[in-house]
Amino acid sequence: MSKPNILILMVDQLNGTLFPDGPADWLHAPNLKKLAARSTRFANAYTASPLCAPARASFMSGQLPSQTGVYDNAAEFASSIPTYAHHLRRAGYYTALSGKMHFVGPDQLHGFEDRLTTDIYPADFGWTPDYRKPGERIDWWYHNMGSVTGAGVAETTNQLEYDDDVAHHAKVKLYDLSRGTDERPWCLTVSFTHPHDPYVARKKYWDLYEDCAHLDPPVPAMDYDDHDPHSQRIFDANDWRNFDISTQDIRRSRQAYFANISYLDDKIGEILQVLEDTRQEAIILFVSDHGDMLGERGLWFKMSFFEGSARVPMMIAAPEMQVGLQRTAVSTIDVCPTLCDLAGVSMDEVIPWTTGQSLKPMGQGVERTEPVAMEYAAEASYAPLVSLRYGKWKFNRCALDPDQLFDLEADPHELTNLADHPDHQGTLTSLRAKAEARWDLDRFDAQVRESQAKRWVVYEALRNGDYYPWDYQPLQKASERYMRNHMDLNILEESKRFPRGE
Repeated sequence: MSKPNILILMVDQLNGTLFPDGPADWLHAPNLKKLAARSTRFANAYTASPLCAPARASFMSGQLPSQTGVYDNAAEFASSIPTYAHHLRRAGYYTALSGKMHFVGPDQLHGFEDRLTTDIYPADFGWTPDYRKPGERIDWWYHNMGSVTGAGVAETTNQLEYDDDVAHHAKVKLYDLSRGTDERPWCLTVSFTHPHDPYVARKKYWDLYEDCAHLDPPVPAMDYDDHDPHSQRIFDANDWRNFDISTQDIRRSRQAYFANISYLDDKIGEILQVLEDTRQEAIILFVSDHGDMLGERGLWFKMSFFEGSARVPMMIAAPEMQVGLQRTAVSTIDVCPTLCDLAGVSMDEVIPWTTGQSLKPMGQGVERTEPVAMEYAAEASYAPLVSLRYGKWKFNRCALDPDQLFDLEADPHELTNLADHPDHQGTLTSLRAKAEARWDLDRFDAQVRESQAKRWVVYEALRNGDYYPWDYQPLQKASERYMRNHMDLNILEESKRFPRGE
């Protein structure tokens, strides 16, 4: 039996609350709505960690950051950790990546046979936080509120240039795969940087949301003193005191963000059209690495376990999975085992060290009862934070902070912490026990500190003297493109044509 092709469409920092059952009705996203109509849709999918590099390493490996060691945006993803690209390639798949995956370290492939673009972010240790210096802002790379005050319209940006290139290379690769010169099944991952800030969009998409009813956050900004300790740390890390954020700034940022969802929808539509035009069939996964708070509570970007930051859209269109909405909480660490399950590829040799679960049974009506776990140990934290989503409950814990317990059915905006409420002490005790069984927070903290300290030494050493970058350099083999004199022109023209002879 032939193995299915797999197309993964990944986006960056897309708030999952905007995808209650596919894209919200008011979003201008016809291609994603069309994909949703034939997909298993996961209304409560969560990131493994609300930050790019940790989330992506977990997404690829099926392991939490405490297992991968990718704690932050400058932590090395070890080449010894198997990813879905390794598992599929080992089983005979051709694997390729077009776009972002924020790999840190000298291995910039992690199982991909081909990488069609470079990354948009650096691959070295320069963005390493330092728990030894709590409260210190590393100004040259920490987020600040300039993304909000600078929101608006532009026809090209660093990010737009990147995503245009990502889509172009993905389409070229799909055309190439259609020619049938490689008989292997394929897995193509196409990973965009939008709608990640800065909040800047092309005018054609900006205009779609000129009169949008959702430009104000559902929960307005709160006073600094009314926030929980971790949210206060996020404010401090984002340098909020040096910016005056107006209502217009907030509305323009959200308008640009929504506009960039429509931009992505166009790019995804172009890719899916090539798939259709070349008569190729594939399982399709749509997912984001984490979300964006989008001004809710006054918070922006990610780094938080609140729904806007931690919840992501996820949809899978596969013949073996039923079309429809799944409300049970799932995780992005479930992607790796799910893809392997759908492809008929065994992960038995690494299952003891993989915490993700296949979602294929859920797409066939099987109930899931395990809690979903999240971790965060990067900028704006001074010690690791952990979270469990279990049924309607979310339980957050950090050694530095009071516990948090939220009833997401009664309180979807997480405004009322029930951890001290006498009626919910049984739930709190149960979830605290589950967390303590899963995590040794003192050990987790020690691992993060060791990793940070070592990386600071290595980074400073490698920046002293001649510097050799780890950034991926895409190789364009000009001697193998178009027509060259070691090729037969007749064979070339026929082999590059799809469909042939029509």
